[in-house]
Amino acid sequence: MSGVTSGPAAYPIHQHVLDNGLRVLVSPDHGAPVVAVNLWYDVGSRDEEPGRTGFAHLFEHVMFQGSANVASGAHIGLLQSAGASVNATTWFDRTNYFETLPVGGLDLALWLEADRMGSLLDALTEENLNTQREVVKEEKRQRYDNVPYGDVMQRLNSLTFPAEHPYGHTTIGSMADLDAASLADAHTFFKKHYLPNNAVLSVVGDVEVGDALQRVERYFGGLRSGEVPSHPAQDPLGPLSGTEREETSADVPAEAVYLAWRLPARGTRAFDALDLFFGVLGHGQTSRLHRSLVRDAEVAESAGAASTGLIGGNSFGYAYARARGGESLAAVEEALVGQVDRLAAEGPTETELRRAKAQYERHWLHELSRVDSRADALGEYATLEGDPELVNTRTAQVEAVTPDDVASAVTEWFGSDRRATLSYRKAAA
Repeated sequence: MSGVTSGPAAYPIHQHVLDNGLRVLVSPDHGAPVVAVNLWYDVGSRDEEPGRTGFAHLFEHVMFQGSANVASGAHIGLLQSAGASVNATTWFDRTNYFETLPVGGLDLALWLEADRMGSLLDALTEENLNTQREVVKEEKRQRYDNVPYGDVMQRLNSLTFPAEHPYGHTTIGSMADLDAASLADAHTFFKKHYLPNNAVLSVVGDVEVGDALQRVERYFGGLRSGEVPSHPAQDPLGPLSGTEREETSADVPAEAVYLAWRLPARGTRAFDALDLFFGVLGHGQTSRLHRSLVRDAEVAESAGAASTGLIGGNSFGYAYARARGGESLAAVEEALVGQVDRLAAEGPTETELRRAKAQYERHWLHELSRVDSRADALGEYATLEGDPELVNTRTAQVEAVTPDDVASAVTEWFGSDRRATLSYRKAAA
């Protein structure tokens, strides 16, 4: 067990590993009688096998379908009856399950998480799997297939990464692959990935460290470990080469253009530098894109940029602009490219870089002030970067990025021949 961490944020982080390999993080906070329980599994869509895209997300839903001692569909109801907020998410690099509730419900939350980690397969039936398959397919229709710009990330992914790359598909997957998932596939996936030694459990809130660890040991200590699976081997890729273009059309409110870049992996100085660059470029109403395209030139109704940090060799980033009525998409693209290239050539001003760092710190500290977000951050940095103590030192890492760091990263990863372009047009009436 480690002692209290000191640093810019100075949240106490106590680490412990059970005999079965489960990593446990406890951070006491006696400001309110609540506790957050957050469980990160080191498995995401990048771990899916060919022909089974969307399976990690499907399995997230399956995990709420009951276990040996919990009836089908009762997991959420039991927690909500104890006053909990509860959910789960899947991403490229992880799947996580979390609940926040009055501290008196800690035993319930731990027992439920341990029961499904240890005995989900006892209750997993063909009927349960089919039920959740249809839920996920309907989610895909509502969030991706039948909404304006719903397929943008899928298209940007395919422009940024080769189809066979672990990041070459989105977490939602394809309808065909969801239909092909079998009960045997589900059993194999669970046995391979849902292991105590492939997970991080965070407990944050009105708890004492020793008592919290005893409770975790009581519920999780008897679960059996297994061989931790390796992630798909993938050497880091260089920046995009060329100017690949794709054009599509749909029933959208405004035509839009997107630019995409391949970036270095998160956890590197270069990614932090580019993350700040994207902040200057397209985060909020003080960004270059909003000021120039939306407010000044009035060629776009909205514009922005974002970077997504991933750990499997590379990350990605994009910028976009949606045309204001009457503006040609060519003119919007020219304005967007002009601002990107200008910022890449000149670099952010001292004021812009300072503002981007301040915005990052403000958001970071705001999130850490909540026990649920803090528990999530602890699981994130323990799982993806191997060090939950980064929660306390992360802002210092970002603050240390220099203008030279930004210039060097931009030189390596940006350029007029190192991006892809997606044009999104209105479908003909």
